[in-house]
Amino acid sequence: MREAKNKTASLPTPAEARLLKALWSLQQATVEQVVGYFPASEQPNYKTTHTFLRIMEAKGFVKHTNRGKVFVFEPTVKEAEVAQASVKSLLKQGFGGSVRGLMVSLLESDNLKSSELRDLEGLIREYRKSKKKEEPAP
Repeated sequence: MREAKNKTASLPTPAEARLLKALWSLQQATVEQVVGYFPASEQPNYKTTHTFLRIMEAKGFVKHTNRGKVFVFEPTVKEAEVAQASVKSLLKQGFGGSVRGLMVSLLESDNLKSSELRDLEGLIREYRKSKKKEEPAP
C-alpha cells in the first residue's frame, strides 16, 4: 500500500474502510453522493462524512478536486492494496507472521463452508501451476 502523507504506513479504520468501499464503487463522488451510497437506515451524517474524508485525505487514502464550490473525492489507494496490507498486518499481529497458523485457524473456524474449501483447493492448484510455469527449467 502506498505510504500515507504523514510518512507512516497505516490501514484505514473501520469507518474509513466503509467510506473507501463506497468510493471504490463510485470511483469519484461528492460527500452527498458518498452519503447517498448507503441505504437510508445506514447513511452516515454529512458533516461527519466530510470530516472523515478530509482526515483520509491527510492520510493519503483519498484526494479531492474542486468542481465549483463542491469537493469531489476519489480514492488514491486500490482495494487490493488495502486488502494486502490488512492481511500482512493480520499475519504479523495475530499469527507471528505464520501463514500456516493463519490457514489452520481459518480451516478450524466454523466460518468455512465445504464449497469454499473446494474453491480454495482449486485456487491453490492453479497457483502452483502458474508458479511452475514461472520457474526456469533445470
